Amino acid sequence: MALVLRFVDKDGILQERFFDLIHVTSTKAATLKEVLSSVLSKNAFDVQNLRGQGYDGASNMRGEFNGLQALFLRECPYAYYVHCYAHRLQLALVAASKEVVPVAQFFQKLLFIVNTVDSSAKRHDELHDAQLDELARLLAIDDIETGQGANQIRALKRPGDTRWGSHLGSISSLKAMFNAVSLVLQKIASDGSAGSIRADGDTAFIYLSSFEFILLLCLMQEILEITEDLGQALQKKSQDIVNAMRLVFSTKVRLNEMRSDDGWEAFFFRVVEFCANHSIDIPDLEETHILRGGRARRQPDCFTKEHYFRVECYFDPCKQV
Repeated sequence: MALVLRFVDKDGILQERFFDLIHVTSTKAATLKEVLSSVLSKNAFDVQNLRGQGYDGASNMRGEFNGLQALFLRECPYAYYVHCYAHRLQLALVAASKEVVPVAQFFQKLLFIVNTVDSSAKRHDELHDAQLDELARLLAIDDIETGQGANQIRALKRPGDTRWGSHLGSISSLKAMFNAVSLVLQKIASDGSAGSIRADGDTAFIYLSSFEFILLLCLMQEILEITEDLGQALQKKSQDIVNAMRLVFSTKVRLNEMRSDDGWEAFFFRVVEFCANHSIDIPDLEETHILRGGRARRQPDCFTKEHYFRVECYFDPCKQV
């Protein structure tokens, strides 16, 4: 468990310092409090002088009666608990995405692709070799910028609901390694040692090469990049609540600008460009789109693919966020 102290120095400036890394045998609130109190007392810090405490949203931390924050409040009523705002924003984004069916399905597919490609040392090495081949190809046709520190070999990242920036990192890494991941999945689908492994590779490749997946990949990257800016700003030590509210307002404005006709046209152009560069089939937007499962019961008579991509996929995520 990491312990960080936040305090106001003699000049009235807020400071934050990493203090200690503590080994705990149990994550029970009582155990955590005992260990923290011991570390503080050994360094001549009195619990009675606490003027605040901050943790994530786990139940053993924020529990109203038996959580860690409640146990400290019993000893020191001035140790007000503040939930990390960046963590709250991450949880809010995850909760909002799960309310939109296509977006929730997208993240399920994203995790499946990452797990399929990077589930063993052998596949990790195959992905590494595929990236080297792709870099060599791009350099040969002069289609990539060169320079010190550029074009590093990357690894796929798994999205985690409680890890800030993990969803954006997972999406960005997949986009940057798209061709390499595609080659590895095709290899798994054709050369897998077992039928189930080949089936996983084929299913993951079908997900990866679908237009809907690409559209949501680009959409969630743009939305999460906007909220990433907000999250980074909220974590600055010098941030005050008035400016934080302004940042939230400006973030909402940027998201609403995406929902305009101009925002859709510019976004869709970028999606089509990505598909063209990676040989992804682009559907006829005038064709009728058939919803699957229970959603088919609320499908209107004239329901085109354009309506599905623009309203069901594009407008809803922005509206929820």
